[in-house]
Amino acid sequence: MFSCMAVAVMEKATLGIVYECLRCGAKVSTEELELRGGEIKCTVCGYRVLKKIRPPVVKRVQAK
Repeated sequence: MFSCMAVAVMEKATLGIVYECLRCGAKVSTEELELRGGEIKCTVCGYRVLKKIRPPVVKRVQAK
């Protein structure tokens, strides 16, 4: 009934904001960061540079 993209969007919505480590590529959610005391650090390698992953939302524009 749901498309694969819709299911992925719903799963991301339940996880909150997801970040990606620039060194190892691990995905880190905001819940994991809060559990570590709010410290912005990769949970796998400890690197302190993370980028926010853009949600896979399709933007629809009406053609005129």
